[in-house]
Amino acid sequence: MSTSDAVGPDRLEATRVIAATPEAIFSVLTDPQGHVDIDSSGMLQSATGERVTAAGDSFVVHMDREALGDIPEMGEYDVTVTIADLDPDRSISWTILGRIRPQIGHTYGYRLEPAEPAADGSPRTLVTSVYDWSQAAPEWRSIFPVISAQHLKATLGILAREVRRRG
Repeated sequence: MSTSDAVGPDRLEATRVIAATPEAIFSVLTDPQGHVDIDSSGMLQSATGERVTAAGDSFVVHMDREALGDIPEMGEYDVTVTIADLDPDRSISWTILGRIRPQIGHTYGYRLEPAEPAADGSPRTLVTSVYDWSQAAPEWRSIFPVISAQHLKATLGILAREVRRRG
C-alpha cells in the first residue's frame, strides 16, 4: 500500500490506501478503544466511553506522556476527546480537552475516500490522517508538533492491521 505525507506550517498529514471499506475503517475510528488500538505514539493507554455517532459526542482517553520521553514529569493524565465533525464513512475530527488552561486548541482527524478496487476487486480506501494546530492558543504554539509525520504514517499502518484484525 502506498503512503505519502504533506507538511504545512501548522498541519501534518499522512495518506495511505488501506485494503478495506470506508465503513470498516470508520468502525475503528468511532470506537474509543480503537483510538488506543491504533496509536503509534504509545501515549494512549486506555479509553472510557461509548462509540461516537455525532459531533459533540465525547469519551475519555487515559494518557501517559512518558511514552514520548519529552515531558516525563507530565506522567499519566486524562483527556476528553470531543468530536468536532463526523460524516459517517467519510470524515471524523476531534479536539482534545485536558487539564491545561487555556486549552491547547489542536485537532486530529481522518478523511476517507473510496479508492480504486484491488486487482481482485476487493475494496480499498484512501485514508488521510490529519493533525492540525493552526487554531492552537498562542501560548502553546511553541510545543508543536508534539507527534511527528512518522507517527501519523505509523498509525495508518496500525489502522490497516486493526481493520484486518477486526474484519
